[in-house]
Amino acid sequence: MTRLSVNINKVALLRNARGGQVPDLLAIAKDIEHFGAQGITVHPRPDERHIRFSDLMPLKEQVRTEFNIEGYPSPHFLDQVLAVRPHQCTLVPDPPDALTSNAGWDTKKHKNFLREVIAQLNEHNIRVSLFLNPDPRWIDSAKSTGTQCIELYTGTYAARYPEEPDIAIAPFVQTAQEAYQAGLAVHAGHDLNLHNLRYFYFNIPYLAEVSIGHALICDALYYGLSSTVQMYLYRLRGS
Repeated sequence: MTRLSVNINKVALLRNARGGQVPDLLAIAKDIEHFGAQGITVHPRPDERHIRFSDLMPLKEQVRTEFNIEGYPSPHFLDQVLAVRPHQCTLVPDPPDALTSNAGWDTKKHKNFLREVIAQLNEHNIRVSLFLNPDPRWIDSAKSTGTQCIELYTGTYAARYPEEPDIAIAPFVQTAQEAYQAGLAVHAGHDLNLHNLRYFYFNIPYLAEVSIGHALICDALYYGLSSTVQMYLYRLRGS
């Protein structure tokens, strides 16, 4: 079954709005795992507007499934990740002022830079995933960086899905096939939700993991966290 990794950035954003520790980030992460999710994802930004770098080590000690840290590999980010040693690090090409991740790496242009960064992470037994746009032309150069996984940016799929789902999914299918043939694990994330996730799951071959945060936390306001996690897991079942 495709793994569900829940991004808890928005929980941290709510906590930071009032200061203190409410909601309790560690308790939320523990509960999400208890409700069945197979991973916890965080994406600390340079301004620490949601996840703080000081959250990383306590979360690593708390999480019992897979702990995934996303971010742009600046020197400070890399120092923090290497100190914490999560199970996985997802590298994104976001500039410091980005509101959210909205594009993948040009793995040809940045191949040498990524190769050096990934070598550092792999030396510490940290699995690496590269954030990519759905285009097979990035796969060969992504493979050459030493990464073990790719994460397909699904914002374009989510935008087009309501009107043209078959057209929206097509480049993702081709890219996932190319990645699998190259020996890369296939992940996906961004704007996946209760409405578009099941179609994506049933059509993307070799989908190992999805990372979902914003939509899931918003849905939890209506359905409760336990029910919401179960609803997302249900859409990732093969029946």
